[in-house]
Amino acid sequence: MPRILVVDDDAAILKLISVILTRAGHEVRTSGHPLEALDLLQVFTPDLLISDVVMPYMTGLEFLEKVREHEKLSALPFMLLSSHAERDDVRRGMNLGADDYVPKPFTPQDLTTAVDARLRRAGLTRQGESGMAVRGLGTAQVVWKGMPVSWVSRKALELFFYLLEHKEVTSWEAAEALWPEKDEARASSLFHTTLHRLRRSLSNEAVVSTNRRYALAPDLHPDYDVTRFELLAAQAEQGSLGLEELRELSGLYGHFLPGADSPWVDDVRTRLEQKQLGVLGLAAQAATQAGRARDAAAFHQRALAIDPLSEPDWQGLARALGTIGDPRARLAAQREAWWAVDLH
Repeated sequence: MPRILVVDDDAAILKLISVILTRAGHEVRTSGHPLEALDLLQVFTPDLLISDVVMPYMTGLEFLEKVREHEKLSALPFMLLSSHAERDDVRRGMNLGADDYVPKPFTPQDLTTAVDARLRRAGLTRQGESGMAVRGLGTAQVVWKGMPVSWVSRKALELFFYLLEHKEVTSWEAAEALWPEKDEARASSLFHTTLHRLRRSLSNEAVVSTNRRYALAPDLHPDYDVTRFELLAAQAEQGSLGLEELRELSGLYGHFLPGADSPWVDDVRTRLEQKQLGVLGLAAQAATQAGRARDAAAFHQRALAIDPLSEPDWQGLARALGTIGDPRARLAAQREAWWAVDLH
């Protein structure tokens, strides 16, 4: 599914484009501010970027220049949205490296035709790229050069995720994290054996070492779902996401590295659980404000599945169920969990 990032300070335009392109089968992210979009692009690489030209604080042309400064994004397909009065800006944008533009106003057909044409042309240049997609939420998978990585050992996969989470570590830090029950000599031996297996699974250059510190090679450019989830969660905390975006964000969450059993994994799981609880709380609040009590109840129930002792979620669940006349409001008030029952 092609991924598209749309940047426009007009919330109505963002919503319109999101609906049109989502119905056309694309995965759409939106941002109302170019600076926010630049942060998002650090962890989310779309197949196409669409930006308005006239925006406060930073114009679409200035945004385009910032995007093109990044080596990783220098060839990212970029389309401008412009009115008839902004033709001079469009010409400047094309000179700066924009690939196409869509004039305003546009019909759904105008937009989808332009987007599909640009994606088809971009697809010819993306075939040779070697990007890495890393998924740790609800699964443990690494796709590199278009193929799932076949790991020599499960511990090699865990070491890869440890390096991804910690950026740069000593051999002892990694050994202590992955084999806390072993003595120093045995843990160090296991680390070097596992490092060898990690390199066999990817390549000899996948992990670099400087002054006895180890890190993933900088040219791997992993698209890591955990980093993307946390960045979007931070945007949610700032009040930048609406109800449907919060719903989508909460759906990205999953149990981190299923099957792994190490203290550092538990620490990451705890960190992500807290992020998810925050997202679910904001989603429940947004649903309540929108008069969608059933949705609010579902968000509170999902939070209680993570933290059964959350008193605010018990209160919110009882209140939401009471609003829609659901008899389970009594059970919620008594703090009884019935989670086999679907609220939808």
